[in-house]
This record gives sequence, structure tokens and C-alpha cells, in this order.
Amino acid sequence: MTLDRDRIRDDFDRLAAFDHAGWSHNSHYHPYLLRHLPNRPKTALDVGCGTGVFSHLLATRCEHVTGIDLSGEMIRLARERSVGIQNIHYEQADVLDYLQPSRTFEVIASIATLHHLSLETILPRLREALQPGGVLLVLDLYTPENRPDLFLSGLTGMIASSFYQRWHQVPSPSAAESAAWDAHGAHDVYPRLSQMRQVCATYLPGARVRKHLLWRYSLTWRKPA
Repeated sequence: MTLDRDRIRDDFDRLAAFDHAGWSHNSHYHPYLLRHLPNRPKTALDVGCGTGVFSHLLATRCEHVTGIDLSGEMIRLARERSVGIQNIHYEQADVLDYLQPSRTFEVIASIATLHHLSLETILPRLREALQPGGVLLVLDLYTPENRPDLFLSGLTGMIASSFYQRWHQVPSPSAAESAAWDAHGAHDVYPRLSQMRQVCATYLPGARVRKHLLWRYSLTWRKPA
């Protein structure tokens, strides 16, 4: 686990240099996640906050936002880009170390982070860190269930991605950026949606797991009051 954590931290320290804070496959679904927020929550936690793009959006709807990330470089950029925003606090931290019984939140969000962790370990921890009535918002990547699903999701994803990148005038990645993402992606493993739903049935009963274009799924869950 320590080796994995160190590798992931080092990967994202390198990838931070290429962060442009513009449109991405993840940011495309930020509005969808925001629609599931409760009314003006007091506290929110952004797990794997990166350079703070989603933390900024949460800060417009929540009284106080804490963003945590394993990468020191990501946190450094997040702090630089959040100067003047008084209700955001960033910490470099491993979520498994950070979540403690004394820390609870009305909202916990996680974008493209849970696939780095054991679902059987992290989901109960996130559940316990939510206050009664609190909301968990997850966006992450998934593995297709079978070959037809792989073909269909791959084809529709590529068409949609190409359209949106042109629409938002996203610059083509440099060779160095592509190499950094390829090196990181070589170690990534994503769950199947059937697996995700089974794990949620155990730890987050009633959670909604929804498949999206652009190779993403969302998980939304409200903790019983």
C-alpha cells in the first residue's frame, strides 16, 4: 500500500505541471454533481481535490470546503489558484489517514480518486465521515462489462470527446503530458459498474450508480438522517 501511495503521489506531482484548469472529461460532469448538493451545507470535503477546480465550485455553495490531495504539487497549485477565496482550506493528506471519527462533513465529493483505493476500505470510511443526512458525490472511471459494452462505450465516448474538445477549444496535449498520463494509466484499474453496484448495496444501500458518456460513472448517496 505504501509503495502504491508513493507512486500515485509521484505521478500526480509530475502531472500537476500540465494542469490547465480548462474543460476536461471530469469537469464536464461538475454541474451534474452540483445538482445533488443539499441546500447551503456548512461543511464539504473534496477528496483528491487536485488543483481545486471542483473545490472552487463547492465554495460557492458551501460555507466551508476542505480539499485534500496526496500530491504536494497539486496542493501547491490549488492554494495559488485559491488566493482570496476565504472559505477553502487545503491539506496534503492521504484520505485514509485524514478521515478520523472527529471529522464529519455534510458533503463529501470525490472525482477520479476512488479507483486508486480499495472500495471495501474507503466506502465505509466515507459513510462514517458523513453527517446524518449528508451527501456523497462520486465521479470516476469504469471498466466495460464485456466486449460489446467496450465497443459501444469506446465509440460513443470518442465521438463525444472529440466534439466537446473542439467545442471548448482544448489544446492537444504535449508529448511530455501524454507520456506522463500513459505512465500513470499503466497502473490504473477501474471497477465494472456491476461490481460498483454490488459494493454499494453492501456499504451504501440506496446509492444511485449511473453510467455516463466519456467513460465515467457517478455515485450519489444520501446518508439516512
